Amino acid sequence: MALKPQNLPQLLRDSRFWKIALQAIAVLLVVATVIILTDNLIYNRQLLGRPLGFEFLDSQASFDIGERLINYERSNSFGRAMVVGLLNSLRIMVFGIILATIFGLLVGIARLSDNWLLRNLALVYVEIVRNTPLLLQLLFWYSAVFLQLPLPETSIALPGSIYLTKKAIALPWLTSNTATGIWLILLSIGIIIAALVWRWRGHLRVEQGKPGRIILWTSGMIITALIIALIVTQSAPFLWNLPRVTTDAQLEGGLQLSPEFCALLTGLVVYTVSFIAEIVRAGIQAVPKGQWEAARALGLKSGTIMQLVILPQALRVIIPSLTSQYLNLAKNSSLAIAIGFPDFYSIANTTLNQTNKEVEVILIIGAIYLIISLIISISMNLFNRQVQIKER
Repeated sequence: MALKPQNLPQLLRDSRFWKIALQAIAVLLVVATVIILTDNLIYNRQLLGRPLGFEFLDSQASFDIGERLINYERSNSFGRAMVVGLLNSLRIMVFGIILATIFGLLVGIARLSDNWLLRNLALVYVEIVRNTPLLLQLLFWYSAVFLQLPLPETSIALPGSIYLTKKAIALPWLTSNTATGIWLILLSIGIIIAALVWRWRGHLRVEQGKPGRIILWTSGMIITALIIALIVTQSAPFLWNLPRVTTDAQLEGGLQLSPEFCALLTGLVVYTVSFIAEIVRAGIQAVPKGQWEAARALGLKSGTIMQLVILPQALRVIIPSLTSQYLNLAKNSSLAIAIGFPDFYSIANTTLNQTNKEVEVILIIGAIYLIISLIISISMNLFNRQVQIKER
């Protein structure tokens, strides 16, 4: 006798039960697969006499790192070497994201310019760069540009004490003094107060219709903090450290950036800008034309319209895609190994070759890049939430 649907238990006839049950089964299958693969990996490594473990991170690295932000010597451990590489990678990522955002915004606006020459130059740039492999571009910047610069004795000197050489790019830089700490503390207090005032005046403007004068109030708070710092310290917060070429043809002073760092940063920025520019262009074009017409009817100038009317609305379209480009830039920085820049991936690869700890090193690499990507993603999602339209 066939079992009729009405004879089944009520729980088995509930579609909500099956939705949850199928998801639970899928999770169990994934967990079981991971456990089986992990157990198989541990067993095979033990058979080879190379059990899994991360004790190698405390062993002596015995290799040099040409570029570093913290102290490092050959006698230091592999763990410290990886920290040096991680800091190098983070430096590239942070500066790359900032520069790519600024230039991507400018090129994206240029793509919509009324000037025929500017508009088409931006178009040609975007089409050439984004359709060329990034690795090829990095090799071009490194081999054909930065390595072709002259030696320090015949360096290219630009206005502002900037020197271009094949050994380093030297820029003027700021150095701290005894008053720097006090300046930073008072400036931080001023910025915090300015942020609170920004919210307060914005609330008055939105809820009560009063003139906000937000820029005036916030800038006044920061300027006041700077004046107080100047009165208290009687000194400037930083001193300029200008680079120079010595009598024995060596660069001294300033901020000296290696050709590898400059090539990697330039290549990543130039490549990412071509994608961000198209995202910005699409976001601006997604704003209804009526917004432009309404703003012009109020007598606003084009620059003011873009800043106060169009871009705030376009951000709702731009940010999700912009997040993907930030993630791509962070992950593409691992191509530094191709031009000899000691980033995290490059140093981890050297560690792998010296320790034969393939699985452990790969797990560390994957975990670090995953954490960086999650931080970028979460930060951009929080920012995206701030610019979305809030229902009353």
